[in-house]
Amino acid sequence: MIQIEEQWKKVRQVNPLVHHITNYVTVNDCANVTLAVGASPVMADDREEAADMTSIASALVLNIGTLNSRTVESMLISGKTANQKDIPVIFDPVGAGASAFRSRTAETLLKNIRMTVIRGNISEIRSISGEAGHTRGVDASSADAESDARLLAEKTARQFHCVVSVTGAVDTVSDGERTVSVENGHPAMSGMTGTGCMGTSLTACFCGADPAHPLEAAVSALVCLGEAGEIAWEKAGMLGIGSYHMALLDAVSRMDGETLRKRARIHED
Repeated sequence: MIQIEEQWKKVRQVNPLVHHITNYVTVNDCANVTLAVGASPVMADDREEAADMTSIASALVLNIGTLNSRTVESMLISGKTANQKDIPVIFDPVGAGASAFRSRTAETLLKNIRMTVIRGNISEIRSISGEAGHTRGVDASSADAESDARLLAEKTARQFHCVVSVTGAVDTVSDGERTVSVENGHPAMSGMTGTGCMGTSLTACFCGADPAHPLEAAVSALVCLGEAGEIAWEKAGMLGIGSYHMALLDAVSRMDGETLRKRARIHED
């Protein structure tokens, strides 16, 4: 059984430092959601300090949303440093399959870095696993929506020896043996830039607080974000996307363990 309340308490107690090499479109959201849940963010992507920043972190986020050649080297340096020091690495293969450069970079990172959790939409996970996907830029394609997320998550987890989170209307998290479905969330989340990246950052926060249990951490992170999305809609959804955005961050910052436990809608297959 996933002890979501205990996972949340660990984040608050540990206050993990999360080093991000991430998407500059959503970097502010990622920093703020990290702070909101009780962790500390650092965003440093220059190769000259990549190893130093990673070495003092509790977890590392590698997000290829706004990919460029300069940061690929920094990601490799940080990822290898994290592996040497047993620091969890959370990989977000944003838009994998949309371009040759993006697909090649994802492949290079996966070959050279041992990932702890990979979080992506179904098209991105299909792409990195070697299956034909239909990525629409950085979004999942409707052509992939009917794919079996459970089988894909389990297969990809075994392929890369890590936890895989396939996020969508229902999130599926697997380590290749255990598979958990998370039904929390609200459709409005898909209409706002950054919720996927925020999910990756929260995954890193929970993994940084409890590196020994990445499946439980990954599930708890997605429950936290999904519940925040539900609460934000109740509070401000009808006011528009800007108000909803702020309400989502508010909900994460005001979250408590009891709310997480009571509202969680998870099922372990």
